[in-house]
Amino acid sequence: MQKTKWPVLYLAQAGLIAALYVVLTLLANALGIGSMAVQCRFSELLTIFPIFTPAAVPGLTIGCFLGNMSSPLGPVDWIFGTSATLLGALLSYALRKVRWKGLPVASSLMPVVCNALIVAFEITCLGTGNRFSIANFGAQLFFMNAVTVGLGELIMCTGGGLILFHVLDRSKAARHLFAVH
Repeated sequence: MQKTKWPVLYLAQAGLIAALYVVLTLLANALGIGSMAVQCRFSELLTIFPIFTPAAVPGLTIGCFLGNMSSPLGPVDWIFGTSATLLGALLSYALRKVRWKGLPVASSLMPVVCNALIVAFEITCLGTGNRFSIANFGAQLFFMNAVTVGLGELIMCTGGGLILFHVLDRSKAARHLFAVH
C-alpha cells in the first residue's frame, strides 16, 4: 500500500497543476492580457511550484501545451512555448534549494530566461506573416522580443511567483498542498 501512495500523489499533483495552468491561461486570454506585447499570463505564477514538488515539471509542461492549443500561432507555439516551459521548470526544480534571503530567486528566474530566449526566437522567426522561417530572424527584433517576453515573465514568474511562494511557505499551506515534510 505504501508504494502506491507517492506515484498516485505525484500524478494527482501533476494533473491538478496542468488543469490549473490551462484554466489560468484561458482566463488571461479571455481578458486579453495573454497575448499583448508584454504577456502577463496568470498561469505563469505556477512556475514557482517546482520548488515544492517535482510533479510540477510535467504538470506545467502539459498545462502549457494544452493552454497553447488555442494559440493563433498554432503548432509552432505548441513546440516552442512548451519547450520553454519544460526547460524552465526543470531548471527551477534543479535550483530549488538555492535561496537569497529565504526566497528561491534563482528558481523564479529560470522560466523568465527560458521564455525570453526561446519564445523570442519563435516570435522573431515567425515574422510578419506568421510563417516560421530562420530567414525571418534578425538580432534587433530578437532582442526587442526577448525584452518584452522577458518583462511579462519577470512580472509574473519572479514578482508574482515569489509572492505566491512566500504566502504558501509562511502559511504552511505548501505542506498540505504538496505533501512537503
